[in-house]
Amino acid sequence: MTTTVAFVCVQNAGRSQMAHAFAERERAARGLEDSIDLVTGGTRPADHVHPEVVDAMSDAGVDVSERMPREVTFEEVRDADYVITMGCSAEDVCPAGWAGENRDWDLDDPDGRSPDEVARIRDDVEHQVSDLFDELEAE
Repeated sequence: MTTTVAFVCVQNAGRSQMAHAFAERERAARGLEDSIDLVTGGTRPADHVHPEVVDAMSDAGVDVSERMPREVTFEEVRDADYVITMGCSAEDVCPAGWAGENRDWDLDDPDGRSPDEVARIRDDVEHQVSDLFDELEAE
């Protein structure tokens, strides 16, 4: 059985991009490529990943410079076992009758913040992703 986790935000240009990148790394490190599918997207995607996010992730050894925000589809959300939002409402994301679990990580938006603030948000995202994978692995 495959578990699908969707990381969703409004612009898909900051927090959800960080979460998706850290989740890809966790999935590979734990050897869970065959059991966990990952999705990321936004409800109103931006034109590019925020430059301060690219810089902060680079400092953590993760390259997101070539990633592009994208729109999350109704079907992706409907088919996800977990929809993780980043501090923005999931009301316009989670379809009626959806049986999955929604979690909001309530993270600050890194857009326009100082490098120290973005690094703190990045570290929070990394910790949340690690905890999520601990839970998924235990299931």
